[in-house]
Amino acid sequence: MIIEWLVLVVAIVVGVPAAAWLAQDRLVFFPQPVASTAHLPADATSLEIVATDGTRLRGWMRIAPVTPAPAVLYFGGNAEEVSWTLADLRWPREWTIIAINYRGYGTSEGAPGESALVADALAIHDQIAARPDMDARRIVAVGRSLGTGVAVKIAAARPLAGVILVSPYDSLVELGRTHYPWLPVSWLLRHRFDAGADARRAHAPLLAIVADRDSIIPRERSQALFDAWAGPKAWLVVPATDHNSASVPDAFWTGIARFLANL
Repeated sequence: MIIEWLVLVVAIVVGVPAAAWLAQDRLVFFPQPVASTAHLPADATSLEIVATDGTRLRGWMRIAPVTPAPAVLYFGGNAEEVSWTLADLRWPREWTIIAINYRGYGTSEGAPGESALVADALAIHDQIAARPDMDARRIVAVGRSLGTGVAVKIAAARPLAGVILVSPYDSLVELGRTHYPWLPVSWLLRHRFDAGADARRAHAPLLAIVADRDSIIPRERSQALFDAWAGPKAWLVVPATDHNSASVPDAFWTGIARFLANL
């Protein structure tokens, strides 16, 4: 009986972390298809970016009326198909808005992973900055949830005019420890998104937006990223919202418009 119990304990101790390690891609990334494009405004046009490895990434852009225009590069959450955010009519009209789905999301080719998403984001930035209808001096990266880790990577590597982070975190390791305290997350996690380390090398102005009652990314994880940011920074709390509803109130969009107007 003792041996049987020991075998069971060993199976649990070894098997559960092994299962988590094997399943982590499905825990971190939730690719979404393009269910429809009927919600996109008439001024949204398709955009394809070819990654450095030849993978084709697809999304949309809304070009500002006057060019060369300042540009927003939007990077979504882990279960987000970005056309819905691009379609929101509360984006400032004088800015070109660009949203490309991650690998494996929407109609983008490939499979998501940290290193691939970061390389793709840098490629998106560089190709957009090279366009004659864009003002390369006024490019802003906007990241939401998982995408904040991507946006911070760009801020640490490229001269951005500004960064907006919605529900940011300092690292997926620390966030994983919050949700899975019984797992050795630091040993298991391949996609670490150590945004806190990158934030110490980011000098662009930052607007951090957090939900009043975020049940996914605790306030302390957002605060840790905010504290690590090397450049000027501002903090905005959207009242009476949770992780997925932060962008519903007008206060969210007013904060973004004010930040962009000062860049």
